[in-house]
Amino acid sequence: MKKIRISIEKVFLLCSLMFVVGCSEDYFDVNTPSNTATEEELRMQDLMAPVMHSTMEGQRSAELSFGNYVQYFVNTGGGAAGQTSASGLWEQVYLYILPNLQVIKAKAEENGSTHIDAIADILTAINIGIATDTWDNIPYSEAGQGPENNFPTFDTQEEIYTEIFALLDAAIAKLETTDNSVFSLGSSDLIYGGDTDKWLRAAYSLKARYQLHLVNKGIVSANDVLATVENGFTSNDDNFAMYYDDRNINPWYSEEILARNTGNLSKDIASQLVSSMNGEYFPFQGGIVEIDPRLPLFAENNDEAEYKGYVSGGGGIAPDGTDANTGFRTDGFYTSVDSPLILISYAEVLFIKAEAAFLANGGNETSVGSSATAYTAYLDGIAASMGMYDVDGTDYMADGAIAVGEAGLMLNHIMKEKYIHNFLNPETFVDYRRYDFSDDVFTGLQIRSEEESADTEFPGQWFRRANYPASELTRNEANVLANQQDPVDPVWWDE
Repeated sequence: MKKIRISIEKVFLLCSLMFVVGCSEDYFDVNTPSNTATEEELRMQDLMAPVMHSTMEGQRSAELSFGNYVQYFVNTGGGAAGQTSASGLWEQVYLYILPNLQVIKAKAEENGSTHIDAIADILTAINIGIATDTWDNIPYSEAGQGPENNFPTFDTQEEIYTEIFALLDAAIAKLETTDNSVFSLGSSDLIYGGDTDKWLRAAYSLKARYQLHLVNKGIVSANDVLATVENGFTSNDDNFAMYYDDRNINPWYSEEILARNTGNLSKDIASQLVSSMNGEYFPFQGGIVEIDPRLPLFAENNDEAEYKGYVSGGGGIAPDGTDANTGFRTDGFYTSVDSPLILISYAEVLFIKAEAAFLANGGNETSVGSSATAYTAYLDGIAASMGMYDVDGTDYMADGAIAVGEAGLMLNHIMKEKYIHNFLNPETFVDYRRYDFSDDVFTGLQIRSEEESADTEFPGQWFRRANYPASELTRNEANVLANQQDPVDPVWWDE
């Protein structure tokens, strides 16, 4: 896979004043920094790299909250995350991303640059998508009105999803036609280096992801997803990824490895992930495989014994009651200086296809057996994952715990592999909610008991959304309060 690495100085533009979410009049009484460029001075290319950077950083910001919920990691010393506002994501979306995209689209229209306009549509869909999946109802249609409307109302999640599909369909239509302008993104495209064919496949892949969110809601059919996904990614070269370098270091490396080495708060790998990969939940049968070959790329086995993840709230205890021993790997796939952030990958697209085919065949959370399409996509997804992580998965894929056959395929096989592959991807929080945190689908999944979590506001209950940030409550109180619900209440597509 071609690696597009960050090599930018972040552009600062006072566009946040154009796309204000909720503000008092005093919010506009600011001094423009001396190094701030005007809108007229900036090219589309100048704005696009910071937007892409903020988009990927926003995804990671969400995962800092949701990684606890899906039990990828626990805080140092154990314990699950409390309810959160995911304020870092809100800041990225509403201050750094949507304002600049608004300017990019205006410039693209003025210059007849249909492909850059299409990429702006895709990035808009991505950002309002993760925002609505995080908070449910969000400001959007009135959020860009600046001083004329300092207190925007919120669009419903149903309205936002309609807009997501409209944006992606518009982007697909634009990318499938010739762009006769002289403009291209080139190196300012931190994801695909200006390759619009890959952006087209990304639009289809993202559309399939968002369609899948609505299948259990009954709004989209599994067959609709299958039709879309056929136009999606075709190899790991299509992965929507942004790589860092030794000048711009990966934030997971910065927070987990550097922080751990300096004694600051860091995280450990949770037992749900480790137990899904070390044979505890899905015992290996061939006598050859001892652990999933991807596990050593995620986790460090600190005492060189069996990998044992931390139980959430267990104070450093593994599921068997002994000491846990597994932390983030120092030079891991996601925790090296130059590691990538990945938004959506070829393997995920294959697991989307496998799940959709399983459901289209009449499958449910506990049914056994499916179609050749589902089973082939499941195996292809594993192979693509092994390829992305650059490990030899031959023995793993041949083991009876994995090679269950078309007649033995269950939804938990597909979702386990997707869960493992999407390590540190906030999309997993969507998957958990879509299946109501079912341990039939996510084998071994448990919530802390009411007794263990008696000191929390919602003991024994799964969180399903974030609270709106305190900053937005201050600026746009009436509209925030009109939309705020408890963090254990489902979002619209989860109802």
